[in-house]
Amino acid sequence: MDHLDISLRFEAPTDAGEFSGYAVVWGERNGHNEIVKRGAFQASLDQHRAAGTRPVMLWSHDPTDIIGVWTEVREDERGLFVRGQLVTTTTRGREAHDLLKAGALNGLSIGFRVLKGGEARQAGVRILTGIDVREISLVGMPSAGSARITSVRSYGRSTGSAAAFIEACRKAKCALVTKGKA
Repeated sequence: MDHLDISLRFEAPTDAGEFSGYAVVWGERNGHNEIVKRGAFQASLDQHRAAGTRPVMLWSHDPTDIIGVWTEVREDERGLFVRGQLVTTTTRGREAHDLLKAGALNGLSIGFRVLKGGEARQAGVRILTGIDVREISLVGMPSAGSARITSVRSYGRSTGSAAAFIEACRKAKCALVTKGKA
């Protein structure tokens, strides 16, 4: 007799307020006539790691309006990737999450200080190569057009997707029982 052990794990639906995106995209000229070069955040991120800290998550650069935590901040080939979690038990965190889910809010913006020797001018453009990132804000209108939230985690499933899952399981069971024979 053949046996097949299958393990399934189901988690209770929750709205954790998780999202991700890019706070900076390398080489993009922003509304302040600045371009950030790859590697500009590395020293700052190393200092945050050593201190056990991360940049603060704010609502529109307001230092009195902390709305969540950044769970991941790293440089990759595209830019400064961020993953965060809103504190949805606060009024502003819940509002931000509702706006994200509705697609009404998707901008990101950084608050920073330029490190010594971390900037140059080129044809009137400020080229940033060394940045101490202090905070990353959710904003309605980012100064850099590509500084956007690209993914908002959604846990709720419609009954249609549950029905599709059940149907797929039923078909898989039938295929295992008949071993693929029609």
